[in-house]
Amino acid sequence: MGIIIYHNPRCSKSRQTLSLIREQGHTSKIIEYLKEPPSVSEILNILSLLNVEPRAILRTKEGLYKELKLSNSELTVDQLVEAIANNPILMERPIVINGNKATIGRPPEKVLPIL
Repeated sequence: MGIIIYHNPRCSKSRQTLSLIREQGHTSKIIEYLKEPPSVSEILNILSLLNVEPRAILRTKEGLYKELKLSNSELTVDQLVEAIANNPILMERPIVINGNKATIGRPPEKVLPIL
């Protein structure tokens, strides 16, 4: 499958991560997740590869996070994943997947071990 990057071209960290992948001589499938939101099953796969809970990929400073009351500890994994699927702006960026490994490119150098 190769390298996949869930990318937001307006985000400097996302752009830096994409540049770093290219500088290392790799090509990647770029998914602009705001235009092509990941499905619930894709988000669950991302979480599995990252080995994290949904809260680890939530952008807590987004206004929508507060608006949807996602800080509520009673929310289930399914509810949080559904919120991300319906509102992809809530997903941390960039997320890079290479085979069965994944990482969040913050800082961008965090992708180097999985390339």
